[in-house]
Amino acid sequence: MPPLDSRVKRFLDTLAAGNAQSGPETSVAERRAALAELLKLSGAEIAATVEERTIPAAHAALGVRIVTPAGAADALLPGLIYFHGGGLVAGSVATHEWIARALAQAGRCRIVSVDYRLAPEQRFPAAIDDALAAARHIGAHALDFGIDESRLGVCGDSAGGTLAAAVCHGIAQHGGPRLALQVLICPILDHSRGSESRRLYAAGYLLDRATLQHDLLHYLPPGTDLADPRVSPLCAAQLRGVPPTIVHTAEFDPLRDEGRRYFERLTHVGAAVSYTCHPGMIHLFYGLGAVIPYARTAFDRIGTDIRAIWR
Repeated sequence: MPPLDSRVKRFLDTLAAGNAQSGPETSVAERRAALAELLKLSGAEIAATVEERTIPAAHAALGVRIVTPAGAADALLPGLIYFHGGGLVAGSVATHEWIARALAQAGRCRIVSVDYRLAPEQRFPAAIDDALAAARHIGAHALDFGIDESRLGVCGDSAGGTLAAAVCHGIAQHGGPRLALQVLICPILDHSRGSESRRLYAAGYLLDRATLQHDLLHYLPPGTDLADPRVSPLCAAQLRGVPPTIVHTAEFDPLRDEGRRYFERLTHVGAAVSYTCHPGMIHLFYGLGAVIPYARTAFDRIGTDIRAIWR
């Protein structure tokens, strides 16, 4: 196994010296504030055009933030519907805007970032309901968003990857827009069972077991089956109908193995396109470019993978 990247190790040492809290004793407000502070380390601003809109959903209007690469405001582009990470209790289109900008630039596509409802104010399955509503509305009105409907995909990082995968499963089973692509970045795909990476990196590698347990405690109503595919997409009985999929994981991420296993399952239904495990990296490294410069290298690779599908 390759060692931790030297910049990653320095970052983790700094965090450890600060004695940051995690786990059940951490409030949701503290969890949200901590993630927002982390993502201030995303890096230098990436030029883009940003537009706020609302779209209809069952509960009320749903906010979206449209991010377009610089110089392409009037162009018809491929598009990705993006679901941000944060354990489904934290994060927003604002905290994750740098990631959306990086995806837009690297993939040469328009990003529609969805401000889905968070727990505990709105528990499972509210976020998934919002994600499906957003995908169906954007798919049905792609041209209104400046998106080529034949080149529309979904993308999610971390818990946003749970939503992206759940959207693909929901559309495959119950109908919706034809999706050309799924991009998963360090996704959470299986809360129902352990894995070697969850055991090896349970503490000390940014995303720890305590944080995962904290988020589930606030996200899921008591008694929810952890093997429900909407919670753990890897547990879906079959994956037929899932669009071509790109998966990127990190070597020292507790979620690494479930991302790899999901991709391996997709190979059996012809939906696997490419899998990359970034050596020496931790969870969320791609959003910490100011302290982990490799983040930009990773987005170059992600962009190359995305653009290969758009051709």
